[in-house]
Amino acid sequence: MSGSASGSSVSGASSVTSVVRRFLSEYSSGTPSRLKVLDAYLLYVMLTGALQFGYCLGVGTFPFNSFLSGFISAVGSFILGVCLRIQINPQNKGEFQGISPERAFADFLFASTILHLVVINFVG
Repeated sequence: MSGSASGSSVSGASSVTSVVRRFLSEYSSGTPSRLKVLDAYLLYVMLTGALQFGYCLGVGTFPFNSFLSGFISAVGSFILGVCLRIQINPQNKGEFQGISPERAFADFLFASTILHLVVINFVG
């Protein structure tokens, strides 16, 4: 009985590995470089927010406004980045006909500037 359980876990691990390999190969061949750069930015912002939250759990939130400002900045930047990714994705061209990629990037910069002005104001 234990032999069949270990056999199914090995086949499960190999199927996960094959899914990950297929995802990476399709992502590298089918995703435009603009989106790859934006995905790297999103990964960086997400890891920054996770690191800040982990620090909050482990050490504490003594300067609470500073922690909250940094975390709001990370979450807000991630949301704005996802909105930009949705707008500049060539597959979504039909939904955003009146918005060029340059206009979407300008909107992202404007919203990001407003977000960070609010965050800096909140730090006090």
